[in-house]
Amino acid sequence: MVREELCGVVASNLMLRDLDERECSLFLEHGRPRRTKQGTVLFHQGEPAELFYIVAEGQVKLTQVTPSGDQVILQIVGPGGGIGIIVALGEMDYPASAEALEDCLAYSWDRETTRRLMLEIPQLALNGMELVAKRFANLQARYQEVATQRVEQRVAITLLRLVRQFGKREEEGVLIDMALSRQDLAEMTGTNFYNVSRILNKWEQNDIVGLGRKRVVIKNAHALVVIAEGIS
Repeated sequence: MVREELCGVVASNLMLRDLDERECSLFLEHGRPRRTKQGTVLFHQGEPAELFYIVAEGQVKLTQVTPSGDQVILQIVGPGGGIGIIVALGEMDYPASAEALEDCLAYSWDRETTRRLMLEIPQLALNGMELVAKRFANLQARYQEVATQRVEQRVAITLLRLVRQFGKREEEGVLIDMALSRQDLAEMTGTNFYNVSRILNKWEQNDIVGLGRKRVVIKNAHALVVIAEGIS
């Protein structure tokens, strides 16, 4: 990917929304590229938050270990997505860990640079606040899902969310274009491997999804929406 394309992907992040060309260029020129191999951890939960990242290539998994010791997947971030915006809020720790799901390229900005640019570019600060608010709202929605919805609904909602983010049209249906294991789905939906396997196998028999090794194809999106909305 050439540099102009990379800049376009990075600039699609919410942080750069409504910035003029000069402001966007100023922010981008301070970004430092970092290539990571699959399985590399960019930062660990509980470490001092020092870098804000925008993913240019690849996918990054955000996970959190609960007080009871369970691991949950909070989000999968693809190209144009940002991680670690908490650096803008002061000297805090990362609330989650970030791991590369595949070989990745991300651009990073350190805490001091991020805060200085926010003072220089007020719109950047407003965008950062909105990004933090959206993350908080997403976490609230996830908590509400776990607290109020059946496991089958949660799995359907999660698959539809991943389709919107990583869906790729194929002859068979819509492929979720990422390595997605049943354990991953369990950690995204607050359940266990057994429940996810049981649900996916039933949906495969009903021709709602097609399954492979770490591969899910949505064959009947309407049926999945019906399940997600709790109609059936």
